[in-house]
Amino acid sequence: MRSPAWASIAITAFAALANAGTPSTLAELCTDSIVKAALPPSEFIKGITIDSDSVTTEVVTNSSFSSEFYPSATIDYCNVTFAYSHDGIDGDQVLLEIWLPAPTNFKNRWLSTGGGGYAINSGDQSLPGGVMYGAASGMTDGGFGGFSNNADTAMLLANGTLNYETLYMFAYKAHRELSLLGKALTRNVYGMSDSDKLYAYYQGCSEGGREGWSQVQRFGDEWDGAIIGAPAFRWSFQQTQHLYSNIVEKTLDYYPPPCELDKIVNETIAACDAMDGKVDWVVARTDLCLLDFDISTIEGKPYSCAASRGTPAQNGTVSAKGIEVAKTIINGLHDSQGRRVYFSYQPTAAFDDAETQYNSTTGQWGLDIDQLGGEYIALLVDKNGTTLDSLDGITYDTLKDWMISGLQEYYSTLQTTWPDLTPFHNAGGKVIHFHGDADFSIPTAASIRYWESVRSIMYPNKDYNSSAEALNEWYRLYTVPGAGHCATNDAMPNGPFPQTNMAVMIDWVENGVVPTTLNATVLQGENEGQNQQLCAWPLRPLWTNNGTTMECVYNQRSIDSWHYDLDAVPMPVY
Repeated sequence: MRSPAWASIAITAFAALANAGTPSTLAELCTDSIVKAALPPSEFIKGITIDSDSVTTEVVTNSSFSSEFYPSATIDYCNVTFAYSHDGIDGDQVLLEIWLPAPTNFKNRWLSTGGGGYAINSGDQSLPGGVMYGAASGMTDGGFGGFSNNADTAMLLANGTLNYETLYMFAYKAHRELSLLGKALTRNVYGMSDSDKLYAYYQGCSEGGREGWSQVQRFGDEWDGAIIGAPAFRWSFQQTQHLYSNIVEKTLDYYPPPCELDKIVNETIAACDAMDGKVDWVVARTDLCLLDFDISTIEGKPYSCAASRGTPAQNGTVSAKGIEVAKTIINGLHDSQGRRVYFSYQPTAAFDDAETQYNSTTGQWGLDIDQLGGEYIALLVDKNGTTLDSLDGITYDTLKDWMISGLQEYYSTLQTTWPDLTPFHNAGGKVIHFHGDADFSIPTAASIRYWESVRSIMYPNKDYNSSAEALNEWYRLYTVPGAGHCATNDAMPNGPFPQTNMAVMIDWVENGVVPTTLNATVLQGENEGQNQQLCAWPLRPLWTNNGTTMECVYNQRSIDSWHYDLDAVPMPVY
């Protein structure tokens, strides 16, 4: 990471703080006056004015947190908030919240955290994952009117008119400003000198993962490590993809009861469980499942689900129509000429996008438009609201057109798949990228496609194995057996989840310990607490010795199953 541009500012602020006595305890540090003195000046970022009168501080002690993204911990911290505005924009205000560890616990680390969906932050759920490792940790409200307000509430100025400031803040600007201001404040408040190293980390999943890539791709030389889970990049494809299952149901004129699709998922898990060499109700080789299991064999099997929350009991047998819907969804979007537009979720992933709703008047199951997909079309394609009321007249070709037009319109903002990471790599940056094998919201293949794009762009003169080895020296991708979207999966409770990524990243960046495999823990089920290791792509997990020994193996057939030719799209899709 390059030398900080704010070094002279830090020295000046440190001198002011030193005159008042350098804080040595959390209580001494956590005062409005200390934080105000540590704020960078308004001219620190051109066009931004910091409101020093907005500073609030609160000492928080013995606060306990638990998450799938970090081990349970009890922490003390100073909760700092302050506001800034962009010059020339009436009514503009952006809020930052930064948690500062006690001076004795600070380890010269900064952590930026992201959000999910249209949220640019995760509230107080992500910040503890930095403080517990001695990192000042921050989040932003993006200027959307408060930490609980999402970008979609501010994206339209009027029907047909995007708020481009909101778009760019959501895309990458807000996180850029968070990191610059947060790191400057951190240096100043802890009295770091120009020669002191401040390690800069990022952690986020889903939209938070896309936000992380937005920083690594644009400002790579300012980061030491990024922990990115199941990123929602390739935005126009990803969001439109949510509607694909709905259009499959409309096209085939069959709306499966949820219990029927759940039965297909559970039978697929049962059939593919042993393909990884271990019978534990976790499918670690969804690639082999895709290649070798025919879900048509599930037809005729009985399903039964009790009535719940306004829906009736569901009893029946898996139908040929249900199988056709599931097969078509798994096969991915193709246009009317049979060309591939995009890929879909792996076998064993829940069919969440295909969820139907029950009509108590007709006694039939019918279309339930996916909220995320519908909102993208209403908000960023039609630009007239946040709800899509109908899919009448929408075809596979319509979805293709939406994906391609969105690629063009939002390429510089939300696409976030720039594959040349040279500045980040040259600065010594490291990436831990993970994605659940059974992700039902963002196809696992989306992450593999990006890793492969970076590999081919950055190492064009190396063969596959040599380029993969070179990329894995600093950017490693891990698929997580059984995991859903940024979380464990109740359908495969014995699956592991990488809960200690921050500790692993710190060890890699600061101590040179390469995560050959990624540490993971079973967080539920009969094997709760068990440690497992995740293989780095392109190696795939294989258990031997009756499921007691895990190896990471190279299997060309499996690798090829993740590579898709998007021949319906007239330009490269990274």
